[in-house]
Amino acid sequence: MNEPLTFRHIDSPVGPLLLVADEHALRVIEFENPRHPIAPSPQWQAGDTPVIRQAERQLAEYFRGERQHFDLPLAPEGTPFQREVWTTLAGIPYGQTISYAQLAQRVAKPTAMRAVGAANGRNPLPIVLPCHRVIGADGSLTGFGGGLPTKQFLLQLEGALPARDLFG
Repeated sequence: MNEPLTFRHIDSPVGPLLLVADEHALRVIEFENPRHPIAPSPQWQAGDTPVIRQAERQLAEYFRGERQHFDLPLAPEGTPFQREVWTTLAGIPYGQTISYAQLAQRVAKPTAMRAVGAANGRNPLPIVLPCHRVIGADGSLTGFGGGLPTKQFLLQLEGALPARDLFG
């Protein structure tokens, strides 16, 4: 990330989110207490850009249940393998989940579940690239950079999990 990047914190139903963008694309969405925080650099400057405003609007629509697909210019930084996994995440339909094994098959690396899981966990654009839609083979909610309560909230918002009642 050599060019100047602009960042801004926004409020959401899952807590504050950090949005980072260059002048062309969204680079980072980060939860308040991420598992793998992105280290800010001297090129980062607080502010606002058209890309950040567009991301904030689309995220608000998603959280209101009005948006199922994001239409944002994205530029996540990672290895070619990580970017392949992240691109594949974008193909998981709203309201559906897949297992890590299914994700590994989709990237044509059926024996690389651990590597796929690690790449999934390093996704710098959660929610937009829906890593929350990847769950354990037994249906369990496994690790998530925003925490399991956030993963559960997102999947319930999308109708992929039943809402839990007091006695559930």
